[in-house]
Amino acid sequence: MTTTTTPSSDAAQTGFPVTTAPLKLLIAAPRGFCAGVDRAIEIVERALDRFGEPVFVRHEIVHNRFVVDGLKAKGAIFVEELDEVPDGAPVVFSAHGVPKVVPAAATERGLDWLDATCPLVSKVHRQAERQVEAGRHILFVGHKGHPEVIGTMGQVPEGSITLVETLDDVAALDLPAGTPLAFLTQTTLSVDDTREIVAALRTRFPDINGPRAEDICYATSNRQAAVKSIAAQCDLLLVIGAPNSSNSLRLVEVAEREGTPARLIQRGSEIDPSWLDGVATLGLTAGASAPEVLVREVVDRLGEWRTVTEETVTTTVENMVFKLPRQLAD
Repeated sequence: MTTTTTPSSDAAQTGFPVTTAPLKLLIAAPRGFCAGVDRAIEIVERALDRFGEPVFVRHEIVHNRFVVDGLKAKGAIFVEELDEVPDGAPVVFSAHGVPKVVPAAATERGLDWLDATCPLVSKVHRQAERQVEAGRHILFVGHKGHPEVIGTMGQVPEGSITLVETLDDVAALDLPAGTPLAFLTQTTLSVDDTREIVAALRTRFPDINGPRAEDICYATSNRQAAVKSIAAQCDLLLVIGAPNSSNSLRLVEVAEREGTPARLIQRGSEIDPSWLDGVATLGLTAGASAPEVLVREVVDRLGEWRTVTEETVTTTVENMVFKLPRQLAD
């Protein structure tokens, strides 16, 4: 569907020149919330309904300030560590997953806790456990310090898993000869980069065990494919997402790899109208933690300066739904 937005009569009050030069806006689909993010947000909202205010959330439930602020307004309190949660208070673990010691400590304290870990991340957790049980050392492809990586590496005993971030890391691996190996991957990585690293692992360690497909989640793969489908047609691509959102940062990289300049923004207010100089076709997408309301906010912002004709380019249709924890199921 194609729609057109023209600059409003008071747009000139922004202090920026208004032009009627047309701007073609290609909006990637799928974009925005994935099933895991939908589930995590619903878990916090249902916990608030069930327990009342406040409900504590360990770490940002998803990496998006707009979403976090909206849940704060409803009574959620976000903390970084479990010891910040008062005795007797309910607590939710974020969609990125947590090390095993966290729910164990919550249980020991008698806290009511809910796990909002994305089921696709939980799947990687179980794979890690099985590989270690099988006597294999895990090479985990991911980004150091990301909550998902911390959570996954915290599922198995220390020393049984090694983080691999780059091709150089693969070349530098120094493991005892004959060590049984397996690889797993973070779910929000670049499909192309991960493919190269996994290929390098398989070349260096031909007997390495791994999943049939990398563990990059369907939503991450779909959003990257959607960006690839429009990038070549665009003079610039905007990605709505947080600076600490791995999947959003990867979308910027995907566009740039296709030869298209890209910028990461969190809100429409961050757009500098000078970015649109010489831009006839603009691409737009949103990371898996960014709600659709922010996409519309960006479109409205663009309409203050240019006559925007928007077109949605759909590469696949998502219909994934994840079950809620049994404590919250109707």
